[in-house]
Amino acid sequence: MEKNYILSVDQSTQGTKALLFDGQGQLLMRKDRAHRQIISPEGWVSHDPEEIYRNTVEVLRQVILDSGIDRNRIAALGISNQRETSAAWDRRSGKAAGHAIVWQCSRAASICSQMDQDRELVKRVTGMELSPYFPAAKFAWILRNREEAQKLSENGNLCLGTVDAFLIYRLTGGKVFKTDYSNASRTQLMDLAAGKFDGNLCGKFGVDSCCLPEIEDSDGYFGETDLEGTLKHPIPIRGVLGDSHAALFGQACLKKGMVKATYGTGSSIMMNVGDKPVFAKNGVVSSVGFKINHKMSYVLEGNLNYTGAVITWLKKDLGLIETDQETEKLAFEANPADETYLVPAFSGLGAPYWDSSARAAVIGMSRTTGRAELARAALSCIAYQITDVVKIMEAEAGIHPEALRVDGGPTRNRYLMQLQSDLLETRVLVPAQEELSGIGAAYAAGLAVGLYDERVFDRMERTAYEPEMKSEESSRLYKGWKAAVGRVLNS
Repeated sequence: MEKNYILSVDQSTQGTKALLFDGQGQLLMRKDRAHRQIISPEGWVSHDPEEIYRNTVEVLRQVILDSGIDRNRIAALGISNQRETSAAWDRRSGKAAGHAIVWQCSRAASICSQMDQDRELVKRVTGMELSPYFPAAKFAWILRNREEAQKLSENGNLCLGTVDAFLIYRLTGGKVFKTDYSNASRTQLMDLAAGKFDGNLCGKFGVDSCCLPEIEDSDGYFGETDLEGTLKHPIPIRGVLGDSHAALFGQACLKKGMVKATYGTGSSIMMNVGDKPVFAKNGVVSSVGFKINHKMSYVLEGNLNYTGAVITWLKKDLGLIETDQETEKLAFEANPADETYLVPAFSGLGAPYWDSSARAAVIGMSRTTGRAELARAALSCIAYQITDVVKIMEAEAGIHPEALRVDGGPTRNRYLMQLQSDLLETRVLVPAQEELSGIGAAYAAGLAVGLYDERVFDRMERTAYEPEMKSEESSRLYKGWKAAVGRVLNS
C-alpha cells in the first residue's frame, strides 16, 4: 500500500499543533490544544510535561480521525519543539519528575553567577554565552532543588532532556532516548565543533552525561510509535528539530547567508553560515542549524524573550486590545510625531545584550501618548529587537542578507512587516503558510522516507515587503530605540 501522508507535531510554548500533509507537501489539516502556563509567586515559568504529552497524542489522534484519511497510509511523523525548555523524568516509567522549566525562566541565574570563572570556557566550547536561558543551568537547578530528581540520579534512573527527547521517549514507550543535533547544540553542554556532549562541561554543571540523550541526525531514526494504539501499525519518527531550526529548514534557508526570523512568543533569528561554525563575539550565539543528509549546517542565532508575548501582555494584562489584529489598525492610526518606545525586558533582555537584570520600561511618553501610540510602540519593539540581532549577524559573518524570511503569527501584521523591511533596508518575505516549524519537521521526515524531494520547497507562495522609508528616518528611529535600551541595561 502506498504511503503518502506525513504527520507533524509542533510543540510550542503556548500549545501543541498536529499537522497533516499530503504527498506533495501541502498542508491538509491542523489541530491545536493549549497547555497551562504555570507561573510561581517568584515569577518562575513552568510547563507540565505530562499535560504536553497527553495533548500531543490527542491532537495527532484528532487530525487523523477528523481528516478521514486511511491511517495505514501515513509514512512518518516529524517533531518540532520549543527548545530550551528542560524536563526531567524517570527512565523506568517515563513519568516526569516535576514540571519542566520553560526557556523564558531565569530561575537558574544564581547558578550561572557561581560559574563566572567558566564563562570563557563555555563560550569557546559551545558557541554560546553562559546564561540561565539554556538547559545546562536549568538541569543543574533541577538536580540541586528537586529531591525526586536527586534520588533518580543516584539510582541511575534519571533522564534529562528538552521537550523533543521527552516526547520521543514517551511516544516510543521508553525504547528510544534521543535528541537531534539542533536541540543538543542548544543545551550549552555540547561541544559545537566535535558534535558531542562535553564531559568537562557536564561536570562543571553537575550533570551526569549518562542522564542525557543520544544525539541523532535531524533526519535520523528516532524509533517508531503507534500513538498509543491510534495506529494499527507503528510509523517511524524521522524528522526532529528545535522549532526555530525547523522553521529555518522549512523556509528553505539551505545556503550560506540565508536568514530567517520566527515571530512567536519570543523570537529566534538565524543565519545559515555553512558547514563550519562561526564563533561570534558580539551578543549572538553559534549553534547547529540542522544535520540533514549527513551534512551539518551551522548557524548564528539571536534569541529574544518577548516579541509576540508583548502583544499578549497588551491584551491579557493591560486590557488595551481584545484581539491581536487590533494592533495593526491602532499602529496606523497613531500620531506619527509620538516618540514612545517600549523596551520589553520583562524577564531581562536576550540577544545581543544578555542582561538578565534589565527591566521593562516605557520611555518617551508625552501627554498625547494614548492607546494607539502604546500599541504601536509594542509592535515596533518587535521589529527593533530583530533589527538588533540581524545587524550583529551581518557584522560577524560579513554578509548582508538579500532578504529576511519570516514566519509566525505576527507576520500577518502589515505595519510590523513594513517597519521591519524599512529598518533592515532589505526585502521581507512572508510565506502563505504560518506553520513553518511544523512544515520544516514534516519536510525533513518526508525527505527522509523518500516521499518528498527538494522540489517541495518551491511550492510555497510568499508576499514581499520592500523598503519604503527614507534611510535618514529609519536611522533616526533606530537611534531612539538604542537610546531607550541603554536606559534599562544593568538596572
